[in-house]
Amino acid sequence: MFGDMMNMMGKLKETQQKIEETKARLDSVLIDEQSKDGLLKVTLTANQKVKSIIIDDSLLEDKEQLEDYLILVMNKAIEKATNVNETELAAVAKQGMPNIPGMDLFK
Repeated sequence: MFGDMMNMMGKLKETQQKIEETKARLDSVLIDEQSKDGLLKVTLTANQKVKSIIIDDSLLEDKEQLEDYLILVMNKAIEKATNVNETELAAVAKQGMPNIPGMDLFK
């Protein structure tokens, strides 16, 4: 029993380290998104850090239109980044979780 607990604790610590490594790696995974007409482009990391925003000059003439573009494109990029982030971290966590009968956390 005690050996099993120590084994589980070691496995959890290893999993925690792998999660931190995955988070660091996700800083280099880039998510690109653009408006349908290509006038606004954004790049985020999978950890949702903005790397670049490219705005076509034609959008600079209409503040409201630019704001709408930014909201739409940023939200789509954040959604994609969140999905990549959650998928990667869940995979690492699932690999490292001890098998406890009756507790399937990843159904």
